[in-house]
Amino acid sequence: MYRFSNTVIGVINLLSLLASIPIKGTALWKARSSKTCENFLQTPLLVIGFIILLVSLAGFIGACFNVAWALWVYLVVMIFLIATLMGLTLFGLVVTSQGGGVEVPGRVYKEYRLGDYHPWLRERVRDQEYWNSIRSCILTSKTCSKIESWTTLDYFQRDMTSVQSGCCKPPTACTYETGVIVGGEDCYRWNNGIETLCYECDACKAGVLEEIRLDWRKLSVVNILVLVLLITVYAAGCCAFHNTHHAAHPYHPSDDNRMTKVRPRWDYYWWRWWHEKKEQLY
Repeated sequence: MYRFSNTVIGVINLLSLLASIPIKGTALWKARSSKTCENFLQTPLLVIGFIILLVSLAGFIGACFNVAWALWVYLVVMIFLIATLMGLTLFGLVVTSQGGGVEVPGRVYKEYRLGDYHPWLRERVRDQEYWNSIRSCILTSKTCSKIESWTTLDYFQRDMTSVQSGCCKPPTACTYETGVIVGGEDCYRWNNGIETLCYECDACKAGVLEEIRLDWRKLSVVNILVLVLLITVYAAGCCAFHNTHHAAHPYHPSDDNRMTKVRPRWDYYWWRWWHEKKEQLY
């Protein structure tokens, strides 16, 4: 049992140690590959990857080299990591529970409303400084240039991403005839200028939030799988800590009490015989 549990925890933590490297690499890559350059998910990934690196290193050393204090640190940090990851996962599920697109009659794509999303997400995109960085990134990614050549028929037959639907065109309900604009506030914010378009529209902010919502939902699924793995590793770590501690302290005073329940001490039968004789005399 000693070798089995310690070998298992050592191998698992070695794999976790190696896995922390691509986790951090994924966080850096995600910031560059995102359509909106939204990077607030990048920081948690970097932090989680760094913590897994340190925790796995401590668990690997403790399990393979019988270092009890390293396993103790490993178990303490691991329980905080599990609690933190569980809290972030629950928070992500709550925040992303609202939102989603609205069907547009006669169109393949959907349109998005800012009011449909969680207040915490809405407050982030309403911060002008924060929104300016996202807007600059959308311009750099040339997301809207991909649909510049679309014909009227394409708008009826082809699908769009949530960012293209909200930022690259006015809402479908808007009408522009003889200088009269009919529709909501976003209809007035729309401009044909390539630097303007509908980047200040609520529909554009909602489209960005939809991208974030989908990414966060995927991350929540990964977090759940990681939680299952961490809880399994934690249970194995507890066994390894017990074995390592027992190997460092093979004798404990309480061991005598536990052993007497199975095999009495040498003086037990003598004590019993003496008391039986004493009762017979008196």
